[in-house]
Amino acid sequence: MDTEIELKFLVSDAVVPLIPALITQFAKTVTNKPSRNLQNAYYDTPSRELRALDIGLRTRCCDGECEQTIKLAGEVVGGLHQRPEYNLPLSGNRPDLLAFDAAIWPHGMQVSGIAENLYPIFSTNFIRRTWLLETENGAKIEVVLDKGEVAASGQVEPISELEIELIEGSRNELFALADKLVSESHVRLGLYSKAARGYRLADDKPLKASKSIGFVPLKRGATQEQALVESINYAIRFVQKHEACYFIKPSLKTLKRVTDGIRLIRHTFWLFDDIVSKDDTDSLRTELKWLLSELAWVENAIQLKTYTSKRHAYYKKINSAPELTQVINDLKELQPSIEDIETLFHSTRYNRLLLQLTTWLIEKQWRKSWGQAEFQAAEKPVADIAKRLFAKDWHDMHELIPEQQVFTDKDYLALRTRLENSLLSGNCLGALFDKEDRNEFRMPWVDISHGIYELSTLEYLKQLCAGQDDLELTKIQSWLDQKSEFLVSAMEQSRHASFNTDPYWFK
Repeated sequence: MDTEIELKFLVSDAVVPLIPALITQFAKTVTNKPSRNLQNAYYDTPSRELRALDIGLRTRCCDGECEQTIKLAGEVVGGLHQRPEYNLPLSGNRPDLLAFDAAIWPHGMQVSGIAENLYPIFSTNFIRRTWLLETENGAKIEVVLDKGEVAASGQVEPISELEIELIEGSRNELFALADKLVSESHVRLGLYSKAARGYRLADDKPLKASKSIGFVPLKRGATQEQALVESINYAIRFVQKHEACYFIKPSLKTLKRVTDGIRLIRHTFWLFDDIVSKDDTDSLRTELKWLLSELAWVENAIQLKTYTSKRHAYYKKINSAPELTQVINDLKELQPSIEDIETLFHSTRYNRLLLQLTTWLIEKQWRKSWGQAEFQAAEKPVADIAKRLFAKDWHDMHELIPEQQVFTDKDYLALRTRLENSLLSGNCLGALFDKEDRNEFRMPWVDISHGIYELSTLEYLKQLCAGQDDLELTKIQSWLDQKSEFLVSAMEQSRHASFNTDPYWFK
């Protein structure tokens, strides 16, 4: 058995000629291996039993020789892929699942039944160029460049990937080479394997943006440190997923999901501040703040798009005021282009941030300044910590919004950041508790959060109308005030309903 430890990058055609020079600068010695044309087929059952177990089965033929490979469930942290791999020679091009050692399979797996129902799901065909590097510190790293395509169900997607795999030595050397690549070439970290892309094509399930941030999948018995790792990894993958979605189908809502993932990372640092030192994460926090500032325009851009969409009530009102329409169109013209965003996602600073977060996780860098108190805190059950945190949060929220007080639109707008952070805590730790109880408790608060966003949309339009002496704009202002009042009334109902629901963490 081998365990792959590799980083994957997506590369443009312009970068390909630069790669040999970059790796030569990095390494003590470089061995250039002959290029090979690799033809691969991936197998599964009609019900995708291997996929459900996160197992990949592949045959590969090159120069008249074939092998079969099993990749078992592993983990992906940022751009780092780690999973056990087993290879056997194959006489022919159909896999023989029973030839593998029976000890490798997950408990209860029906190997014989699966073997009888295997068929090819998709194929990949690419030219592979390979270099073997030895660094000054004695590490050996394999660099492969794959150019070709993945095909399934009559559909084809291009493959243009660079993978660097640690063969021998310290992982630090792998990360050092990765830093070199993101610093000096137009590459970005890749999240999805060829197999993942092939299954999506075969099953006609294209990658789509999530509707919300979702919940970190924590196990009930997780320690505080395990919850920290799971939360940061979940958030990094969320950012990378939506970066990939943007390249497939650019949209403002997809960019909003990217910012959601970034905010979840920052919030996780804060949430686990008794084991994560602010000083030790200062540079990461600075870069996360930078990235949020680069995308700070997205929310207003979504609002401007809402104003000019024929599906929304704003459209007819705004079209009656040519001056306002012109202001909105001028603001839309100032927004970054799709090319600008793609440049950001290819930039050294962005990819270095993802690489630094990956390194921080893999190397457990939060431990470097720990004392005995932090080691003890890290082993505490995170469910106990979540209960205390939620209870304090709930008490503080009661102090901020007492049931008997009447709230205005300004009160709700001032509450926005506090409420969103409270909901993010639930996204991080809420999976530890009963789903139905959790969702029932959160529902009115999520409704209020959505209402606050709508209020901010109305408020932004009010600002665009302000200061102009125009009859139509005055009518629009009056209409916006009415909408705000109606929205606040609905939010007040949700707020009062929230006080009648028992906290889910006490059940």
